[in-house]
Amino acid sequence: MLLPYLNAGRIEAGCDEAGRGCLAGAVYAAAVILPKDFKNEQLNDSKQLTEHQRYALREIIEREALAWAVGVVSPQEIDQINILHASFLAMHRAIDALKIRPEHLLIDGNRFRPYPHIPHTTVVKGDGKYLSIAAASILAKTYRDDYMNRLHEAYPYYGWDKNKGYPTRAHRAAIAAHGTTPYHRLTFNLLGRDGQMELQFGE
Repeated sequence: MLLPYLNAGRIEAGCDEAGRGCLAGAVYAAAVILPKDFKNEQLNDSKQLTEHQRYALREIIEREALAWAVGVVSPQEIDQINILHASFLAMHRAIDALKIRPEHLLIDGNRFRPYPHIPHTTVVKGDGKYLSIAAASILAKTYRDDYMNRLHEAYPYYGWDKNKGYPTRAHRAAIAAHGTTPYHRLTFNLLGRDGQMELQFGE
């Protein structure tokens, strides 16, 4: 049973990201403020749910949350500032966009760059412990999946409709065969081999 909040007397936003370990695509994050009495027995870490369950829950979260927002950091920004800082930036952008200002942040994971003037608590595997983080994980995951599905239509070689940019064997084989796209993270080890790689860059 996931917990409804850490601090009962504060407006609390749960935050999580999706796409941190991918070779291609933006990193997405979401921030969600749920009502104190919110209940949903299906709500869980997005990785524990089916695709159908995630999209059904997204509708419920967007309808019933007091506030929610999604933040995005591009592949080019990821290459400039590294994926850890990009993940923090995506969360900050999601928090920026909330229509209600939270008084406390619940962050999935063990590290976070403090958001100005709002205290936070990091929670390892928080998407399996707190409803608001689980809700954020579902929004981040589904919005990023939608984005990767759109990119797949323009770049079908890489199988992004299935792997969503993660480093599968087929994805890496496609990079070796077709080169990179503007959406690949060029600072990542794209081919999964040791040593320096020479890649033929796509348009």
